[in-house]
Amino acid sequence: MIITGAVLAALAALLHVLIFYLESMTWTTPRARAIFGLTEQEADSTREMAFNQGFYNLFLAVEVLVGVIVTVTTTAGGIGLALTLAGTVSMSGAAAVLWLTSPDKRGAALKQGLLPVAAVVLLAVGAAM
Repeated sequence: MIITGAVLAALAALLHVLIFYLESMTWTTPRARAIFGLTEQEADSTREMAFNQGFYNLFLAVEVLVGVIVTVTTTAGGIGLALTLAGTVSMSGAAAVLWLTSPDKRGAALKQGLLPVAAVVLLAVGAAM
């Protein structure tokens, strides 16, 4: 279960790298605006916020990827597991906040939250075994 959870965590991290790219690098482009449902004016007025938010997503992704690498390649698996869980629980929490506060963005919350939630469950069960 640890390996399957680690794979799901890595996939969640890669998704968050994509979110970083969209928020921090391409926020005002037509494609990113369409993905997030923004007008040109909305994207322009929230560009700094999105840039910063994108880096939060990147840092969570890095934390999870480092945790996964340490978990599956070293004897310090507990440290890696802690890093992976810290990152995936944070990703899951962010998705839950989006789900609860923005009913019109529940589809996005599911997309961003399903992989980390599944990873948390599998990693926790695997660690308990």
